[in-house]
Amino acid sequence: MSAWTSSRSEAGCSPDWQATLALHLSAPTDWSAPIQPIVEKLATGEPLNVQDGLLLYNHADLNEIGSLAHLVRSARFENMAFFNSNVHVNQTNVCVLACKFCAFRRSKKAKDAYALDIEAYIEDLGQYSEHVDEVHSVGGLHPDWGVEHYEELFKATRKAYPHITIKALTAVEIKHLSLVSNTSYEETLTRLKQAGLGSLPGGGAEILDDEVRAIICNGKESSEEYLEIHRTAHKVGLSTNCTMLFGTIETLEQRLNHMIALRELARETRGFQCFVPYPYLPDNSRLPEAQLATGSEILRTIAISRLMLDTIPHIKAYRMNIGDELAELALQFGADDIDGTVQKESIMHLAGSTAPLEHDRFQLSRLIKDAGCVPIQRITTYDRFEVYEAPEPKRIRRLNVVQN
Repeated sequence: MSAWTSSRSEAGCSPDWQATLALHLSAPTDWSAPIQPIVEKLATGEPLNVQDGLLLYNHADLNEIGSLAHLVRSARFENMAFFNSNVHVNQTNVCVLACKFCAFRRSKKAKDAYALDIEAYIEDLGQYSEHVDEVHSVGGLHPDWGVEHYEELFKATRKAYPHITIKALTAVEIKHLSLVSNTSYEETLTRLKQAGLGSLPGGGAEILDDEVRAIICNGKESSEEYLEIHRTAHKVGLSTNCTMLFGTIETLEQRLNHMIALRELARETRGFQCFVPYPYLPDNSRLPEAQLATGSEILRTIAISRLMLDTIPHIKAYRMNIGDELAELALQFGADDIDGTVQKESIMHLAGSTAPLEHDRFQLSRLIKDAGCVPIQRITTYDRFEVYEAPEPKRIRRLNVVQN
């Protein structure tokens, strides 16, 4: 089977993954004593709680946690790893907020502030349109842009490039548009969907704890507003991702409560398709209390995400944030998706990311194969898939050297 489809709620996941996992976990394996209760819960389908998560965070053997997460990932997707062909076009860096962790935001009067009009946006996307099937667009909260602006933008984009899915707008952008246009979340999301919006990327969750949010992103949507906006998106038929920014000032308990809040909303709506945990990159922003997460902490958090989130199909190793090398390794620690070709991106790179932007499908497939996985090209909404067969490299014709 080289190509297939799936429902958006299953998102390519095996419908029998829990039975497969129980079978895998019943095989004789020398799990350590502290991990054994976690194994038993996973085998019976019992969701993990905060105390279980703390045990996993404090467990000395990272490889054991990774192995357990990889078993869960393999039960869902065997050895498949997913990517897509996408580009990021950030429509504006003008923002009415000034979140401490953000290196992207500019005031309207700043010399390097910008706001792409519809024509400029279409022209920018046109540079990549032949090579991508998704545009990822998030940006600042422009004081002058309401729902009407994005309706026009999405309609124009779909008219110019009907093959490209629009994945755009974080929850706080939806809140801002609703305030500017005096519309409910449901009306805002319905109108945007009718104009061509395909899905929400899920960014802006940060940590779903209002004490943390008051310090790192004061003025953004509350934890409950983030959840309510995504609940409403799922209600109107928009699938979404969800995210977690870790490594600012949050505690481990707050990280785990964040995961559980998303897990329970997914249990209610079945609308989250992918969870994207990414570490804070502090190089060029304004949160001196934060520290760059180590590689082992990133891998541990990805693995714990896979073990905690039984209601969310995919876990993404977001290479734009953690880099190619760690993303490849994460495919053995519970992750099954590495995002896409990207081509262009601003927000993470202004914050300090050094991940390459020029990858094509061949390079991503090689990264996936090197991790021992089969590269699967997907579309934005995780309902069409195809095994990616990389073209044969061109043979170099060598000249015969005549020796005297």
